[in-house]
Amino acid sequence: MPYQLIGLAVFLPLVGFILNGLIGRKFKEPFAGILGSATVGVSFVIACMMFFALIDSPIEERSHTVVYFKWIAAGSFSASFAYQIDQLSILMMLIVTGVGFLIHVYSIGYMHSDPGYWRFFAYLNLFIFAMLTLIMADNFLLLFLGWEGVGLCSYLLIGFWYDRKFDKGTTGDAAKKAFIVNRIGDLGFLIGMFLIFEMFGTLTFKDVFAQASTLSVGSTAIMWMTLALFLGATGKSAQIPLFVWLPDAMAGPTPVSALIHAATMVTAGVYMVARCSVLFALAPTTMLVVAFVGASTALFAASIGLVQNDIKKVLAYSTVSQLGYMFLALGVGAFAAGLFHVLTHAFFKALLFLGSGAVIHAMHEEQDIQKMGGLKSHLPFTYKTFLVGTIAIAGIPPLAGFFSKDEILWKAFAGGYWPLWLMGLFGAALTAFYMFRLLSLTFNGEPRWDHHRHHPHEAPATMYVPLIILAVLSVIGGFVGVPHSLGGSNAIENWLDPIFERANEKMLLVPHDIEPVEYVLMALSVGVALAGIFLARNWYLKRKEVPERLATTNVVAYNLLLNKYKIDELYDAVIVNPIHKTSDLFLWKIFDVKIIDGVVNGVAQVLGMFSGIARKVQTGIAQSYVFVFLIGVVAIVGWLIAK
Repeated sequence: MPYQLIGLAVFLPLVGFILNGLIGRKFKEPFAGILGSATVGVSFVIACMMFFALIDSPIEERSHTVVYFKWIAAGSFSASFAYQIDQLSILMMLIVTGVGFLIHVYSIGYMHSDPGYWRFFAYLNLFIFAMLTLIMADNFLLLFLGWEGVGLCSYLLIGFWYDRKFDKGTTGDAAKKAFIVNRIGDLGFLIGMFLIFEMFGTLTFKDVFAQASTLSVGSTAIMWMTLALFLGATGKSAQIPLFVWLPDAMAGPTPVSALIHAATMVTAGVYMVARCSVLFALAPTTMLVVAFVGASTALFAASIGLVQNDIKKVLAYSTVSQLGYMFLALGVGAFAAGLFHVLTHAFFKALLFLGSGAVIHAMHEEQDIQKMGGLKSHLPFTYKTFLVGTIAIAGIPPLAGFFSKDEILWKAFAGGYWPLWLMGLFGAALTAFYMFRLLSLTFNGEPRWDHHRHHPHEAPATMYVPLIILAVLSVIGGFVGVPHSLGGSNAIENWLDPIFERANEKMLLVPHDIEPVEYVLMALSVGVALAGIFLARNWYLKRKEVPERLATTNVVAYNLLLNKYKIDELYDAVIVNPIHKTSDLFLWKIFDVKIIDGVVNGVAQVLGMFSGIARKVQTGIAQSYVFVFLIGVVAIVGWLIAK
């Protein structure tokens, strides 16, 4: 049976990490890349085998648990090292290994001649192993192991070029920022796990969800439990208020950006909430919080992306925004729609990041789109694939992004969340605008780069073949979720329905009939996207210079967006600097130096004083020692006589 191969599929990337880490530097350059890519490629093949095996199985037999050994046993607590194979985990595994394999292949060309070539692929393989452990785990503890693993690997990959400058610091600073911010979310995840074990007595998914399905909606304990879990999700999936690490993660090599921000780490929070759909369905307050945070993040990040000039920063804020749409879907109970957007987003966002890497490669590491322009004729292939990704993320039919984003907006509207639907609709218009602004300033118009310094050229085959595949998937990927209103069967929703059946029962969701309003909303979402595209093309192509009309009409608003609402400065002023000052003035100079050191030094001084007194007994004169000895003998004899 292919299910028994799950361990091989998960651990192959770990083998690649070990081999590349131990012997990668001893071989010529392509070895590490080929080895790393092959391990992930074989894992993808195994995932495909399991996917087709599940399709051939009856619906009630599509969940399998492969237990390897008893991992931890202490008192009433026990956890096994076991993987769960079902519709949700296999979908995520296909995304992680499939897109991850393409990114590995792309990296063979992108990282050419880098001194840390072997180390880079070792980190990539370790990242894939940690992510696969996360999504295949059958209990919260093993999921948390993978959760922390991707956090560690993100630190290693973001700071891969640790000696390079980035913004106001170094890439190492960006890596530390990502690591620390994620630890805040991880604390929430840990608290959520503690509450789960306290309430259910186990951390195994099947046991927890089976018990939860017998509970009534509205439990206060479940509400706090799910809010703690969601705090963990806001860290990994970069939602308000813990989104600040993701834009700075652009300090890493572009393949890292594609891997982290397209199909793997940032979707971990979405996957976790979807996996715990039964728990979240029992907490309507938490669901509303998830939906509101998602919609707010989608709109907030999209507004920042309007004026960013770093090609990767635009895509980073785009990722934050698109993740917001996923949480909006989860919050309104459209779990399948949220996972559908995870799938399509993996295709077009990986394509856009890898396309931006091809541009940066051609422009000799230049990332400022204000210094680009006119690259369409020099990079025709990259331009075409980048255009496909841009149209897909803008939500223009029949590309992938249209179907998943429209499904989310429709579910929000049909569920009665009209304000959130309106926020999502406005965010869709902003998405179309900033993406076509990016496309226009990068590839169209007059060249704004130094012809003596830059000589743009297309990327090698190892880089453009993944672009072709991702472009094709960005075109056809949405057809697995064509809604019933357009004559489709929404195959991905049908595939995931058994996973979310209990949650849907708790939320009392009923299917909506096809109504004319659905077509109106669909046309409206396409209309606002087209309006954003028209405005961006009209604004950024009619002038030879780079027009920033917003800067001339409202300098304050433009600077506010350009400086990302000064959220980093706000966090520094309210959180970071007070902690530093408290640590410096109180914890160090008072508590550490005066109290801790004072106690230690005081004990030493007291002991020194008594030692000084006792030291006088040691005179070095034999007669004195005999005299003391005799006094002792007399004292003992006297005590015995008196007794």
